[in-house]
Amino acid sequence: MEMNQTLSASTLLAVPLAPLLGAALAGVFGTVFGGNLIGRRVSHSLTILGVLVAFVLSAMTLKSVALDGARFNETLYTWMTVGSLRMEVGFLVDGLTAMMMVVVTFVSLMVHVYTIGYMEEDAGYNRFFAYISLFTFAMLMLVMSNNMLQLFFGWEAVGLVSYLLIGFWFNKPTAIFANMKAFLVNRVGDFGFILGIGLLAAYAGTLNYTEAFAKADQLAGAFFPGTDWMLVTVICVCLFIGAMGKSAQFPLHVWLPDSMEGPTPISALIHAATMVTAGIFMVARMSPLFELSDTALNFILVVGAITALFMGFLGIIQNDIKRVVAYSTLSQLGYMTVALGASAYSVAVFHLMTHAFFKALLFLAAGSVIMGMHHNQDIRWMGAVRKYMPITWITSLLGSLALIGTPLLSGFYSKDSIIEVVHLSKLPAAGFAHFAVMAGVFITAFYSFRLYFLVFHGKERYDQNPDAHHDDHGHGNHHGHEEKPHESPWVVTLPLVLLAVPSVLVGYFTIEPMLFGEFLRDAIFVHAAAHPAMAEFSGTFHGALAMAAHGLTTLPFWLAVTGVALAYYMYMVNPALPAAIKARSMPVFKLLDNKYYMDWFNEHVLARGLRGLGVGLWKGGDQAVIDGAVVNGSWKLVRWISAIVRGLQTGYIYHYALVMILGVFVLMSLFVWPNR
Repeated sequence: MEMNQTLSASTLLAVPLAPLLGAALAGVFGTVFGGNLIGRRVSHSLTILGVLVAFVLSAMTLKSVALDGARFNETLYTWMTVGSLRMEVGFLVDGLTAMMMVVVTFVSLMVHVYTIGYMEEDAGYNRFFAYISLFTFAMLMLVMSNNMLQLFFGWEAVGLVSYLLIGFWFNKPTAIFANMKAFLVNRVGDFGFILGIGLLAAYAGTLNYTEAFAKADQLAGAFFPGTDWMLVTVICVCLFIGAMGKSAQFPLHVWLPDSMEGPTPISALIHAATMVTAGIFMVARMSPLFELSDTALNFILVVGAITALFMGFLGIIQNDIKRVVAYSTLSQLGYMTVALGASAYSVAVFHLMTHAFFKALLFLAAGSVIMGMHHNQDIRWMGAVRKYMPITWITSLLGSLALIGTPLLSGFYSKDSIIEVVHLSKLPAAGFAHFAVMAGVFITAFYSFRLYFLVFHGKERYDQNPDAHHDDHGHGNHHGHEEKPHESPWVVTLPLVLLAVPSVLVGYFTIEPMLFGEFLRDAIFVHAAAHPAMAEFSGTFHGALAMAAHGLTTLPFWLAVTGVALAYYMYMVNPALPAAIKARSMPVFKLLDNKYYMDWFNEHVLARGLRGLGVGLWKGGDQAVIDGAVVNGSWKLVRWISAIVRGLQTGYIYHYALVMILGVFVLMSLFVWPNR
């Protein structure tokens, strides 16, 4: 592979190390740990500078990759060698990596700037900046890696930092519970992930992507020992279980809505562009393996379809502004997963990118509303906010329109592409998946515009809020009930405007190179004969403008229009209707309100069962067997033997003489007597 001069190892190394340096300086010298040597302004300047450097270098890298065809795949450092297995740190930069680098650094930069305004009154200001910079470093290491070891390092590091961020307000019991839940659910997924990596290392003999993919055909012929399962199916399912934890797919999705307990900027960072998309990125990166197993692809389709449809339903009944957006994220991650299952990896990654911009925008806009509403998060006590917060209003509207797939906006291109390729897929599970993503269009439009109308239109309801005296920091609200909302400072609105631009435009300009051009050609592998959906889809594409024009006549567009119209009718025209429906369908409401009883099942069945198992192992295994039989049993046995032996050692000569005579007699009996 010929090396292009524009991608130097030192430049690439600076991308993850710049945020790491910022995080280290702010985290050590800006906190009590290092003696509070630097103040708030220096802390946020250093971390923002680090991420800005990473963003500029990433953008330059993307330009080289896209325009000059530059590529980079080298090991920078060998950590250790075990037999023939090398454990290394290295970078692989191609279209997929370059796109991820730019998305991660851009959204992170916006979140950093936004945080200056959002966390202004918070005591942990410097610590927060250190964490989000560290998070950016971990995510960059994950997407830039050229081997499974470094991928796993980044994977676990984003998990660790998300734990610190979700529990950032560590005096708040719900936040501590939420970060523990996120950590434990992710461990379940990561157990599958490391099994998959271990199997790949054992059978391919390497952790390097390129070397492992070169042996894909050998893996395809192998079977899992002792079974008739294809080895590659087991590897792919294990890897995907890792993605289910990180990318919050059913049933490992339960951590994501609760993680809203963290401050809003990290909701945007974790749930828009970075951590939750790591699983989608990983499956796309491993496409040469996943293409070999239809079983794994069907599994992915079913899991993604369940997530896309059933998590959308939960968004309809939420009243917390951030939770509505969180369930929307779950549903959209389901869409990306469905695209992966249909072998349309480039479409999944395309939706990952467009979604990153408009979902970060929606989260940050929600945070802006929360600030303007003096930390009230309940959309039932908002209304007519657009009069007071025009910038937040217009950017929110653009984000919502992108999310529901309005033609010409970025979300339309990626979402319609997913629906189309699933429709063309020949896999058995594709029928159910197609129904789920179609129904999801209507549901998404309905809950998105329910949120939009309740917050920005209608009557003002600020004075009716029963909880107006508490905000999410747990501080008292000194503003009283009557206080009107106010537009947020420029450090908050600027990121909103800058995120709104790609939310509107990025799909139109990138669909052709990303889905049908050369941009992802060497990063993603599709077995066109076995999975022709993507090839068939490219035959129907006649340019972004034609696609948008055609989009106006398709079922998804009219489903979205119906969803918006229904939301308008139910929450603006006839607000008594939702209450009447709720009263009539209480069992359904109860089921949704309890999130399908998944949390109840996890806490009362799984956790209690495991606790029972733990107590059983402790009482039966630890106390009875280990302490009782092994530890105490061994000294009791020694004491018993020594008591017998002590009885034989009397010290009298005539005892010893008698024993000697008896011994001689026994020996003579044994050896001499039979020979007579």
